[in-house]
Amino acid sequence: MRKSLYMNILVPIDGSKHSEKAILHACDMAKNYQSRLTLLYVVEKSAPINLLDRKEYLKILKKFGNNVLIKGKKLATQQGIDSKIIMKEGNVANEIVRMAKKEQSNLIIVGSKGLGATARFLLGSVSNKLANNSPCSILIVK
Repeated sequence: MRKSLYMNILVPIDGSKHSEKAILHACDMAKNYQSRLTLLYVVEKSAPINLLDRKEYLKILKKFGNNVLIKGKKLATQQGIDSKIIMKEGNVANEIVRMAKKEQSNLIIVGSKGLGATARFLLGSVSNKLANNSPCSILIVK
């Protein structure tokens, strides 16, 4: 039996409809390629707030992230796919790249936010940063 091109699929999720679509695409590919699926939520730590507020803010973000991961895992299970869930803290794009390397991912499937050209130019998008820095192929789902 030939080894699949996409043995390990990483799906960064954020709770949006776009990331839900990415999970559904990933489940379909996981079925076709007998792949392992990893769902990743990254808590963005760059917000500059004072120390007391920061702890409470991170606690809220982690709780939200945990709910997003549980919902994503449930969605994957409904599609007949078992998935691993992971939460990280840091810069979203950097943590996704790190996790892709650590998990030896062959494919990252990420939802597109659909930012306009001006916003994308000024802010940059996670999917754009991944396209330039990823150690593996990327599928951006719209």
